[in-house]
Order: sequence, then C-alpha cells, then structure tokens
Amino acid sequence: MVRGKTQMRRIENATSRQVTFSKRRNGLFKKAFELSVLCDAEVALIIFSPRGKLYEFSSSSMQETIERYQRHTKDVHTNNYKTVEHNMQHLKHEAANMAKKIELLEISKRKLLGEGLGSCSIEELQQIEQQLERSVSCIRARKVQY
Repeated sequence: MVRGKTQMRRIENATSRQVTFSKRRNGLFKKAFELSVLCDAEVALIIFSPRGKLYEFSSSSMQETIERYQRHTKDVHTNNYKTVEHNMQHLKHEAANMAKKIELLEISKRKLLGEGLGSCSIEELQQIEQQLERSVSCIRARKVQY
C-alpha cells in the first residue's frame, strides 16, 4: 500500500501535532546520527518544541560545533568584506582613469573646434591641422559616394 504525500501545512489537532512532532524529531535525530557515523561528519541539531523545550544532538561537543560555526561565518563575512573593499578600490581607480580620459577627449574636441588654441605649441597646432585635413578628406570622399 502506497501512502500519499503529506500536505505541508500546520496540523490543527494539538494531539496529532504533538505526536507528529515527536516522531519527526526522533527521525531527525536518527538521520543526524547516521550522517555523522556514515560520513564522519560533524553534525549538530537543535530543536525547540512548540512549548519551548530544547532538544539537541551533537556528534561531538555542541559548544565546540557552535563555536566552529561562528568562526566560519565570521571568516566568510570578513572575506566577503575584503572582496567588496578590493572591488570598490578597483572601481574607484577605474572611474578616476575614465574621468581623466574624458577630460583629455574634451580638450581634444575643443581644440578641433578651434577653441583654446592659445596654449598650443607649434607641433600641437600642426597635429590638429593634419587631423582636420584628414577629416575634411574623409568628408569629401563620403560626399562623392552619394
């Protein structure tokens, strides 16, 4: 005979709920014990009943397992913070580089438009002139295509 799947919702009958809690608690303890023995895993299980009673299982010391867990989560949070901090510094550096590039492009654009040429050397003016001549040649070639 096949048993149907139990619907996951709160059991309304208090007696049935208590019986189910006890059976499932014992099943969880059994599975935790089996996992610790078969896989040599450090297992800790903490359960509070609906009435607030504490039930616990630990394959070694519960306190040591909890302390190990706390150290691990602290290390994970510390590593995550360091990674975020490193990424933040990298992004700030990249943003500063982009801002410098934008400023250089703005200066170049102004010079190509004939603005701010007073501070340019003869070589810079010749480079700007050559760039403008190349641009004019490209524009004329494009016009011929149409």
